[in-house]
Amino acid sequence: MTEKIEMATVSSRGQICIPNDMREEMGLKEGSKVLFLLTDDSIIMKKVNMQTWAEVTKPLKEAMAKTNLKESDVLGIVHRFREKQRAKK
Repeated sequence: MTEKIEMATVSSRGQICIPNDMREEMGLKEGSKVLFLLTDDSIIMKKVNMQTWAEVTKPLKEAMAKTNLKESDVLGIVHRFREKQRAKK
């Protein structure tokens, strides 16, 4: 993606129009979600790709299917990992 600089004006209601070419390049449409991050005197806006829980967990379930692990095994694995981490300190 190429770097672009554009200027916008804040309306009396605090609204800003994202320049059309930037909206198109980012694939922002009505209803798209964006995240704002405030750092010192800068605001960073990032496109957010909303996913369902099923979409987020699908790769994990696929990886799990390739192993002999069961969901009931996970708690024991987590506890053993934490014990090893404490022992390192």
